[in-house]
Amino acid sequence: MTARPLFSIRQLTVADVNLMKALLAVFGEAFGDPETYGGAIPSDAYLEQLLARKHFIAVVAVKDDEVIGGLAAYELEKFERARSEIYIYDLAVSKTYRRQGIAIALINELGRIGAARGAYVMFVQADYGDDAAIALYTRLGAREDVLHFDIALHD
Repeated sequence: MTARPLFSIRQLTVADVNLMKALLAVFGEAFGDPETYGGAIPSDAYLEQLLARKHFIAVVAVKDDEVIGGLAAYELEKFERARSEIYIYDLAVSKTYRRQGIAIALINELGRIGAARGAYVMFVQADYGDDAAIALYTRLGAREDVLHFDIALHD
């Protein structure tokens, strides 16, 4: 008898608006910021349009029809060469399911998707003090210390 996998990994499509909404809840819980991720959830039409865009990639981990983790990423087309890179914007796993290989499985699936698209690298940012994220990303790639600046937009 073959053991049933603990979770499955899948890329979201336009038909997966409800899974995208569930992923927003996972992000809100994991980041301790339910207002940002759940206070003004976009309409179904908006999420369908987002999920249909080639440059947006959402991947989730599902267990018993429940989203237990996921990531949102963007494919960035480069101008200096005919290639792209993948930016992991958000990645989270529900507290109950951490340390079970879910984050690595999500990143590996994103890597497979990126490679199929011809991307040459994935990158992600981590905040100082987020030791778990830093340890995970250190296991998977080369660390670069950079500065990040948010520049306000003006009318």
